[in-house]
Order: sequence, then C-alpha cells, then structure tokens
Amino acid sequence: MEDKEKRVAVLIDAENVSSKYIEIILNEAISLGNIIIKRIYGDWTNLTMSSWKSVILNNSVQPIQQYSNVTGKNSSDSALIIDAMDLLYQGRLDCFCIVSSDSDFTRLAARLRESEMYVLGMGEQKTPLSFISACNKFSYIDLLYAASEPEAKPEKKTKAEAVKYSKGLNRIRRALVTIAEENSDDDGRISSSQLGNLLGKQFPDFDVRNYKYKKFVPFIESLDLFETIRKDLNVYFKLK
Repeated sequence: MEDKEKRVAVLIDAENVSSKYIEIILNEAISLGNIIIKRIYGDWTNLTMSSWKSVILNNSVQPIQQYSNVTGKNSSDSALIIDAMDLLYQGRLDCFCIVSSDSDFTRLAARLRESEMYVLGMGEQKTPLSFISACNKFSYIDLLYAASEPEAKPEKKTKAEAVKYSKGLNRIRRALVTIAEENSDDDGRISSSQLGNLLGKQFPDFDVRNYKYKKFVPFIESLDLFETIRKDLNVYFKLK
C-alpha cells in the first residue's frame, strides 16, 4: 500500500510578508504533500495590502479579514493562531506551514509539534531564532526568491552579512564533523541521507539552496571534509 499523501495547511501573515513571495511559499508547501487549506490574514481595508489582491485571486487563497482594534497591535496574529488551533483539533491535517517573520508564532509552532504535526516555517532572514527553532524546518523565502530570479545579479554582501554567512557555514561544518563521528559505522562511513536528516534536525533553517547548491551531496563535497564513497545507488561519506 502506498503512503497516504500528507495534508497541508498554509497560513500566511500578510502584514508581515510581501506578496512577491507567493510562488516560493506555495512551492515549498506543495513539496510536503497536498495543500488543502490556504488562508491569508490581514486588514484588507488597509491600502498597503492592495498588492495582495490579484495574488490571492490567482492562487485561490482565502483572505481572512481582521481589523486592527488597537493602533500598533497586529490582531491578525491572534486570528491566525486561533484558526491554527481549530484546524489542529479537527484532526484532518498532517502539516502546517506558518508564513511570517514574526516571533509571535513561536509558541504556536511548538504547540503544533507537541501534537505531532510537522511544522514548516517560512520567513525572511530577519526572523528571530526562537521561531526558527520551534519549527521542524524553516525556509528563508527572501533567499529562495533571490535565487529564483534568473536575471538577478548576485548582491554583494555587506561586511556584517559576510561575517554572518561565514559563521553559519562554519557552524554547519563543525556540526557535520560531530554528526559523522558520533553516527558512523564500524568503517567510519555515514550515508548521505542519514547525515542530511540529522543535520536538518539540529538546524531547522539549513537548506543547501542558501549556499547556492541544488543538491545535498555536491554541497557536502564542496566543504572538503569527507571522502565520498558511492556504492550501487547509495552515497556514503567518511571523514578525511
């Protein structure tokens, strides 16, 4: 019997996410399974939300109206959280995609995971670590969007961005060495699938696309940490 396709809900905080990311958002979500719910939350009486109008219609996303009751307070967050919990208790879903760069959804992501839901978070690089860590996986939609633009010229990193990138890559390198040392077989080998799975559990925001690669194996080989062993259709790594 074939595995049942996972049922996915996509919940978007429109007041915290640009409409230009919609294709990236839906592509990431559909990789998990069948999207059966697509909802977006915001105050649609606000003129700043007008860019979402055609996007919502063209992608069959259900807009949820939420008026701002108090100046400076985002009531859309509360509406999204309440809907997510209602959907959880209905018992129809397997995965939730929470799209926002706001730390207010940290507890929601953690609560959904407590109920054995798979949580994919999506937001920009400014997203607080607390929300990222609460998700099973987190995708940086601004990086994915930039990579999807074929005519876009690579942006030169600022010094701060370059330092952050270098620190992130070094963090990944150290983790890979530790994972390989602790989980390799008697011959010192670890399969690429196990290595990728354990790395993803440790760092929800890890994605080879953030480092300009499309596949995991070429990315690992670029780090020059491992000897690559190919056996039949399987790929193994062994620390040099």
